[in-house]
Amino acid sequence: MSPSPTSTTLDIEGMSCAACASAVEKSLARTPGVQSAVVNYATEKATVHYLPELVNQATLKTAVENAGYGVVKRAPSIGAAERNAEIDQQKAAAYAHLRRRFWVAAGLAALIMPLSMLMLWPVVMMHLNLQWLNMALLLLTLPVLLYSGREFYSSAWKSFRHRTANMDTLIAIGTGAAFLYSVAATLAPGFFTRRGLAPEVYFDTTATIIALILLGKVLELRAKTRTSAAMRALMNLQAKTARLVGPNGQEVDVPIEQVQVGDILLVRPGEKVATDGLITEGQSAVDEAMLTGESLPVAKQTGDAVFGATLNKSGAFRFRVTKIGAETMLAQIVKLVEDAQGSRAPIQRLADRVSAVFVPTVVVLALLTFAVWFALAPAETRLSLALVNFVAVLIIACPCALGLATPTAIMVGTGKGAEYGVLIRNAEALEKAYQVNTVLLDKTGTITRGEPAVTDFWAAPGQSVPALLAQVAAVERQSEHPLAAAVVRYAEAQSAEAPVATDFQALEGRGAVATVAGAPVHIGSARLLTEAGIYLPPEISSQADNLLKQAKTVLYVAVAGQAVAIIGVADAVRDSSAAAIKRLQALGLEVVMMTGDNPATAAQVAAEVGISRYFAEVLPADKAAQVRALQAEGRVVAMVGDGINDAPALAQADIGLAMGTGTDVAMEAAGITLMRSDLQSVVTAIELSRQTIRVIRQNLFFAFLYNTLGIPIAAGVLYPVFGILLSPMLAAGAMALSSVSVLTNSLRLKSFKPQ
Repeated sequence: MSPSPTSTTLDIEGMSCAACASAVEKSLARTPGVQSAVVNYATEKATVHYLPELVNQATLKTAVENAGYGVVKRAPSIGAAERNAEIDQQKAAAYAHLRRRFWVAAGLAALIMPLSMLMLWPVVMMHLNLQWLNMALLLLTLPVLLYSGREFYSSAWKSFRHRTANMDTLIAIGTGAAFLYSVAATLAPGFFTRRGLAPEVYFDTTATIIALILLGKVLELRAKTRTSAAMRALMNLQAKTARLVGPNGQEVDVPIEQVQVGDILLVRPGEKVATDGLITEGQSAVDEAMLTGESLPVAKQTGDAVFGATLNKSGAFRFRVTKIGAETMLAQIVKLVEDAQGSRAPIQRLADRVSAVFVPTVVVLALLTFAVWFALAPAETRLSLALVNFVAVLIIACPCALGLATPTAIMVGTGKGAEYGVLIRNAEALEKAYQVNTVLLDKTGTITRGEPAVTDFWAAPGQSVPALLAQVAAVERQSEHPLAAAVVRYAEAQSAEAPVATDFQALEGRGAVATVAGAPVHIGSARLLTEAGIYLPPEISSQADNLLKQAKTVLYVAVAGQAVAIIGVADAVRDSSAAAIKRLQALGLEVVMMTGDNPATAAQVAAEVGISRYFAEVLPADKAAQVRALQAEGRVVAMVGDGINDAPALAQADIGLAMGTGTDVAMEAAGITLMRSDLQSVVTAIELSRQTIRVIRQNLFFAFLYNTLGIPIAAGVLYPVFGILLSPMLAAGAMALSSVSVLTNSLRLKSFKPQ
């Protein structure tokens, strides 16, 4: 028996660009026993699938460190809320430290820049000693390098020791070269003057570049925090305490960590439900918007399920705990969103391949730029021109935008989906949903409610409908049949009285009979009344035929041996199904229905919701075959279902969407889980995937365009024709702008709203 793999998530520290993520990923993937590793630069997490018999957490940590990076330690015993608070605290401290570094660099650059400008004024320089001015600039620049820019150089050194390269390598080489050249020109100006070169200094360039890069990182970190806002909001929803009801009825508030399965908890109006469970006493209306995105409260009564972090709006109730900790619905949602945000979309592969070789390629291009300018420029300016363009190429070539293009959009998109009850399993599912051109809907529980409901109640002339409803409800309350439950629900909705029925008998396959107010009441099929010797008048038979033509189940009602009413029962179409299907068709998708019902029923439902193509009498075992048949037509199929027999079809489809009220097996087989039993959620999932992929493509286009145009301009290709050279300071500003632009574009997804 082969060993079973497991997975873990590592918090990585020290990454500065997509090349860093690639280096960590390669180091982890090369570790024996690791089956796969995905490192997300935007979330700073590594998701690793490995064989625990061959590798452990310590080995994985070593692999990360061998790449030159670190793993953040987390206390294993703390709960999700405490871990979330710890992470937020660490990020806040890192952000504060980064801001301090930026303000030191910006403040000193604000002094260095005007002092450097003095060299452009010969009248002023007549009264100043150039070497002393350069010394002053050197002393002002040192804190910028040693404090504000220190992490760039230490990171570059670690990368060099581990034979890798990242964005910090480019920054360190570029600013380091400008600084060292300036130090030489300051301390040994004669070396340059003897060779006919002006001892120019670039302290202003060094300080300003570091300040601008830090500004970009401050803005980037702020934007990255906003991209994960939905994730943090989800994690913070969990209740901190619960009101435990003891065996003697005493009530006591306890920390949520002390709650155990089987405990009885009390929830009062306005309080959060502490964890998942089943109501044992009381009734209420519960706001489940954080799960489903549905703003209207859901009525709850004894036997109904409640979920942790939902809000009790009205009555008090007690419930028995069925799930705690990682097993709760909220924890599963958080885990699903975390996994999705840490996954990689196929569209990102090109960016990953480019990032893997980007930094070494840029270093080579920068050296070539230096060599060409040094060889072709006039002797008196060749060294300075070669150096300036060398630095500009290194600084402008930021792979950060490439690394952020996909994961930031995925983070915002999946978080936004969770707000509307659309849980996306991974980035691949999101991309597949974008490619869909055919939506295959299972009828029962998807287009319809999945349970029988009374659609018609016809009474013979002269009969009292309220009285008949009361008698019918009295009989059906004693039956366990699903059709009986539908009749009872209908009677209760009509506020029918509830007399007592005696001598109840359930007749299998035919119906039920009981005595109500001294009279026998028969409810069931035509066969039931025929066997009882009860005559069916033509008007009742005619009404029944009309209902049967509509593919409805007909129940006949007889009181005291006389047929007096018929009841039409059907699996009613959801109120929103027709509108949702129309919206899907407006998006250019073909909508197809699949059902195990007979062709007449299938045709009736399809016509009601506006579907022209459907498959009837499909056995559960044949559902996946129908998906394959559509795929054989060249279609990209999204399958929507909720039952256990839908699981093979959900798995076979290009993308499966499982109704959240369905079975765990169906949800496990699907790429997207819809927490609302509403086809509008399918529309939301498709629209969200399209908008997210559109943003990713815009990000990648901008990132590639930026580097495609930026590097040649920095190298000086415009100079021979237009006399234009790109200042390293402008290059640093452009580099910062590229990352911030990609993040800002991704944040536009936060404004997404379902149509």
